[in-house]
Amino acid sequence: MKKILVLVAVLYSAAAIAQSSPPAPAGSDAAKTPMVGDKPLVTVKPKSAKSKAAAKDAATEASKDAAVAPPKAGAKGTPGKPKSIAGRLQACLEIDDATKERLTCYDAIFAPQPKPKPAAAKGVNDCRFLKEEDERLTCYNGFADKIPKLPR
Repeated sequence: MKKILVLVAVLYSAAAIAQSSPPAPAGSDAAKTPMVGDKPLVTVKPKSAKSKAAAKDAATEASKDAAVAPPKAGAKGTPGKPKSIAGRLQACLEIDDATKERLTCYDAIFAPQPKPKPAAAKGVNDCRFLKEEDERLTCYNGFADKIPKLPR
């Protein structure tokens, strides 16, 4: 009985020692990186200066696009809060009908990509495939008029 007890104690301690990892050297990366099991813990790094510059460029492009797009009269949205596609389409409805400005407003939302023989538009996104400006404007107007008025 004593031999079995000693054998179990030795095997148990050997198993406990085998499971622990040896301490990492003081100057290595392994000592600094927290581990979960045998995998390093994922850490989120702050944005670099390069990505900040890219974000600044994107903001400048957005402000240029806003300067090109006609002003949305009566829009009460906050300048920092992006509007939904439906809200932007309804804002285009406030521009005079059958004008180049309204078409430019729609084209700012959905960039035109004309196809030689487009099918009938099933959604507002399909209007961009129409080649003729008048057809494209009529298509956008049809879908924008069907959108229920959003509360302001």
